[in-house]
Amino acid sequence: MTVSYQAPLAAGWLTHAPAILTPEQRHWLFRPGALTAGLRQLGQVRLRVVGEYAEGAAPDEARAMHIAPGAPVWVREVLMSVDGVDSVPARSLTPLTASHGSWQGMRRLLTRPLADMLYHDRSVTRSPFACRRLASPLPFYRMIAALPSVSAAEARALWARRSVFWRHGQPLLVAECFLPAFWDHGGRTLPPLKPHDRRASSAAQPASPRR
Repeated sequence: MTVSYQAPLAAGWLTHAPAILTPEQRHWLFRPGALTAGLRQLGQVRLRVVGEYAEGAAPDEARAMHIAPGAPVWVREVLMSVDGVDSVPARSLTPLTASHGSWQGMRRLLTRPLADMLYHDRSVTRSPFACRRLASPLPFYRMIAALPSVSAAEARALWARRSVFWRHGQPLLVAECFLPAFWDHGGRTLPPLKPHDRRASSAAQPASPRR
């Protein structure tokens, strides 16, 4: 996978780690490569699908994907656990037409992670990461606030990251967040990157623009 500089910026999203973040938060929010590979270094990872559905793109997410607000998108929301502890919610979306074309594999993943279709395809590029503290009315915030294991106060204190994958000119936006239980169950561990993980860019050091 190569890296393209198409920063997924919208109001509140930052391409550099703010000083308020702890070293652990900085590590996980800007960790390159497949996130599931890092989580598996902490314990047994399981994934369950929270929802899959079509909706109109929210302005924040539409801007990240360079599509019109309200354009139809296909959404996949999942929750990853580590050793049985709910740890990382994720929200992925792509234009509805792309979910039947360039990103049709997204509809066939079931309980497999997105990494299974992203990190073995040289035609896929990825933007650097952006991060922000979650807040309403972000769709990702609404997803997390609805989880029974997360209180409203906890949801407002969480930091999330996101990046955009591109394949044949079609975007796939992926956002991830680390729940409070994650930090108590191994999140303070900083597992080393494997060689193949280093091929992706860290958003703390954005790649140069590709013209």
